[in-house]
Amino acid sequence: MKRYFENLAKALLGQSYNSLAENEQKVINSIAEHTTVSENVNTAYSDSLTSGQKIADMVARFGGSWWFICLFFLFIVVWIITNSYLLIDKPFDPYPYILLNLGLSSLAAFQAPIIMMSQNRQAAKDRIKQDATYEINLKLELQIMRLHTKLDELSSTIATTAAQTPETKP
Repeated sequence: MKRYFENLAKALLGQSYNSLAENEQKVINSIAEHTTVSENVNTAYSDSLTSGQKIADMVARFGGSWWFICLFFLFIVVWIITNSYLLIDKPFDPYPYILLNLGLSSLAAFQAPIIMMSQNRQAAKDRIKQDATYEINLKLELQIMRLHTKLDELSSTIATTAAQTPETKP
């Protein structure tokens, strides 16, 4: 049976089975074995992440949220009010708030690479999803082509049978 599908791949794709890419061979095998090629990419991908990558994703998720922006804005307002009005005699960071600027610069210096790492992982995950989508689409196309071939064979059989059978008129 597998040989039939290898020949089918050669006929439909115009290539021999061995010259197909690994994911294309996977599709042909799934057709031959009547199995699915779809899988939950999110689960497979999240299981492969290290704890450092998971932490980086959490930091990026929090750092890019409205909650973070609101909290950070509140922190800056409290910092300015504290150093400008509450500690008028001895502010620990007087205007122009050099310590605050140092903290903001340090936060940006640490947060930017973490967000970029998370975006790179998201791009890798998107590529995996595209590969999975390609496999599913290829399998569907091959199955449809197979059905067309069967329908063509069936209609030619019916036409041949009808041509050989004399019509009987009542």
